[in-house]
Amino acid sequence: MLSDSLYALRKRLAIPQTSIQLSILGLMGGIAAALLIVLFRLTIEGIQNTFAEGGPFDDLLVYILPSLPIFAALLIAIFADLTGYKHYRLGIPFVLHRIKAHYGNIPLWNTVNQFVGGILALSSGFSVGREGPSVHIGASGASYFGRWLKLPHNSIRTLTACGIAAGISASFNTPLAAVVFVMEVVLREYKIHIFIPVMLASSAGSIITQAVFGQHIEFEYLSVFTLPVTHYPWLIILGVVLGISAYVFNTNMMRVMKTFRYVSMFPRLMLAGFLTALVGYFVPEALGDGTSAINQAMTAPTNLELLLILLASKMFLTWVAIGLGVPGGIIGPVFGLGVLIGLIVANAVLLLDPSSLYMGTYAVLGMSGLMAACLHAPLAALVAVMELTDNPASITPAIIVIASAYITSSQGLKNRSIFLQQLDFQGLMYQTPPATTVLEKIGVLAEMDTKIKVINYVTEQDVRFHLRDKKEDEFLIVAMKHDLGVDYSLTEFDTSYSRNNDKVKYIPLQTLDTQSTMAHVWELIKDQRDGATLITSTTGTKVVGIVTWEHIRTILMNRNALI
Repeated sequence: MLSDSLYALRKRLAIPQTSIQLSILGLMGGIAAALLIVLFRLTIEGIQNTFAEGGPFDDLLVYILPSLPIFAALLIAIFADLTGYKHYRLGIPFVLHRIKAHYGNIPLWNTVNQFVGGILALSSGFSVGREGPSVHIGASGASYFGRWLKLPHNSIRTLTACGIAAGISASFNTPLAAVVFVMEVVLREYKIHIFIPVMLASSAGSIITQAVFGQHIEFEYLSVFTLPVTHYPWLIILGVVLGISAYVFNTNMMRVMKTFRYVSMFPRLMLAGFLTALVGYFVPEALGDGTSAINQAMTAPTNLELLLILLASKMFLTWVAIGLGVPGGIIGPVFGLGVLIGLIVANAVLLLDPSSLYMGTYAVLGMSGLMAACLHAPLAALVAVMELTDNPASITPAIIVIASAYITSSQGLKNRSIFLQQLDFQGLMYQTPPATTVLEKIGVLAEMDTKIKVINYVTEQDVRFHLRDKKEDEFLIVAMKHDLGVDYSLTEFDTSYSRNNDKVKYIPLQTLDTQSTMAHVWELIKDQRDGATLITSTTGTKVVGIVTWEHIRTILMNRNALI
């Protein structure tokens, strides 16, 4: 009875349509992802409180704090060595690759490396964001349900997207921005049957975050006021400056990666730890995910010398950390850099309008513009800033800044998303042909023909008998057993010479299990543009259906626009 229910669930999820089953699973995956992120954040806070003033090491802080990045880098390297450096591909670029090329199936040890490494990096002051580990951990946690239930791969990809949304929402308490980020950056498409489960998972992440950490808005202290129209020309200038800054940031980030690509992981991590400790000793506000830089800048927004020092230090430390392989995200530091650039431009505006009333507004706009230009995620940047500041007054000015920053960066300077540049550098696939993109959304369970008859090969005369006896719309499959297993063939009368010819034609069949998608079938038979693929149970012990080239052709020719 349970197996029948699971089979019915799998068959329903193979269809790319909104369903209550997928919505419930997405919600469950979102809850699992959010709980993992809460554990992740609480562990970081626990470690940071241990080394804070009043903690057990209070008397030794002056000696311990400067060396924390070095010690953390050593632990990250040791743990990566123990688990195998092949499992050290982490963060958002790696998840983008797994979503596109492997339907969201993420290896366990990569996730363990991300969890442990992310905790060590964030708690020790490396200039990385927590959204990178949150995306990776959330994706892995949610997709586990799909793998455990052996759901079709197309639905596992959706559950992975749900985990990403819940992870971001649980990390920043930004449910709407999390949904937009998944659609704009991760999946790069908007489909209703995916949209609903992702929204539910994101809301679960936000609710769980509020239950544990309170209804706290990340940057609500940034005062945003409605700008007069006379400031709009300055907003365009700010956008241009942010677009140029994004180009400089992305280009130099990739330059660091390429320079050290042939250096082994251990010396790279240790160099990152040493440089972070050195710069952090003189400019401690530049350490961390960007929050400390923002806090320090907002205490003295008109101190131009301080802003420039923070900007240079923060940008250098981010290049060092991300470029040398420290496990962490890039969005947190980008927020900090955007605030600093926004405040620097605001100081120029002060020469014409001697009022500091709008300093917080320019800081917020700098945050949104730099994120849009660096990540090529304009809508996610707009929504994220609105939610992070809890102030809709920034929407219209933010649109102006984001548009000018994005156009300057992408069209004027040919700057590409930092995630896509990282994927190209690592040689990880993130694009698929149009036919594959359409077919991978549909599970074989949704399309396969179940009118099949399977017989064991005895004699050819026996095969002829079954061919004459089978129904007109039925497929006859012959199983030929041998020492290494079973080979299957689709059989039919060979009518190439004469309609009365009773010669049997055997068409070898490759097999796929019920988790497969129509894209898997396409890969097997696309070259000959003919034939079929046999579908077996997940254990491979039972034949359940067949998918022919006609099924593929129908989807691509007649239903492409509907998928």
